[in-house]
Amino acid sequence: MVYLDNAATSWPKPEAVYRAVAECVKEYGANPGRSGHRMAMRAGEIIMECRENLARLFGIPDPLRIVFTSNGTEAINLALKGLLAPGDHVLLSGMEHNAVARPLKKLESAGVELSIVKTDPEGKADGADIAVKARPNTKLLVVTHASNVTGTVNDMDFLGRLAREHNIAFMVDAAQTAGNTPIDVGGMHIDLLAFPGHKGLLGPQGTGCLYVGEGITLDTLKEGGTGSLSESLDQPDFLPDRYESGTLNTPGIAGLNEGIKFILETGIGSIREHEKQLVRYMLEGLKEINKVKVYGSGDLEQRTGVISIAIDQKDCHEVCAELDEKYGVAVRGGLHCACLAHETLGTLRTGTIRFSIGYFNTIEDINKALAAVRAIAGA
Repeated sequence: MVYLDNAATSWPKPEAVYRAVAECVKEYGANPGRSGHRMAMRAGEIIMECRENLARLFGIPDPLRIVFTSNGTEAINLALKGLLAPGDHVLLSGMEHNAVARPLKKLESAGVELSIVKTDPEGKADGADIAVKARPNTKLLVVTHASNVTGTVNDMDFLGRLAREHNIAFMVDAAQTAGNTPIDVGGMHIDLLAFPGHKGLLGPQGTGCLYVGEGITLDTLKEGGTGSLSESLDQPDFLPDRYESGTLNTPGIAGLNEGIKFILETGIGSIREHEKQLVRYMLEGLKEINKVKVYGSGDLEQRTGVISIAIDQKDCHEVCAELDEKYGVAVRGGLHCACLAHETLGTLRTGTIRFSIGYFNTIEDINKALAAVRAIAGA
């Protein structure tokens, strides 16, 4: 199997990830922060180590401002529903995933106002339109770091500065960039950073995080046991406990910790360069195939490992099924849980065929995928 569906979830993981999950379950799978025995303390140490490694990766000064969630979507919901109130105005890009768009749609029905920022033909948010649409009651600018449909990367430095100039909180959905693209929350002026653990961070499914910047206070999404202030019925008001009610996914976080350690040891620059070389090679190959349309930026510095295409007169779902069944190539077709992005691109009716490259892919994988596309296109 040639696996090119890393935008959905990365596979395979580093071997240390698998070992860490199994070791946690077998050796110290107790409840972190709830007991004083050695197993519980070991579980707590691993969770803190993971926070510290995430802080290193993203330039976060205080690891305790990193909140663990069950996935990136929960992190996004916590940020949006915890920050926004009726009467607030939100700017969002026209390339947002449903994980952002659907919570905002729900909040709109409760009185939050939404404006969709224009994008260029490649899917980059238009800074001039942000300036035009900002209002006195604009509370938040939320932008995907990179589109899960086209791979186009937004300029976080520019957008972060723009948000700061307008006194707007800046939230970034890093589902497609955390682990493969440099992120510096300070340099990019990011107030809220949401991301899953199972994609570029190479961790298991069922893991995610939200970074809550200094000066940002969120209402809680849920309340309950935290292992702290158990004498009170009030939810703790300090981080991360305020937002981490219930038992954490310690085995998943142990695996995530190893995925992050692999990234730190390998170097995010090396990971980015490897994926960029494969993207360049695949884009050059696709250009030579008749009847294939490629979406997204032609500038390799402004895209991730996501490549979406259409093959003239071919149904995207049928193409994906054929790629899998006949050629052993795993990709994803359709709307990719991102109807806003497809509406922006003009592909809402047809969808696209998405190839998403990861660190463990090879030139041989790309050659097999290109040969399969060539055959299906009849080139």
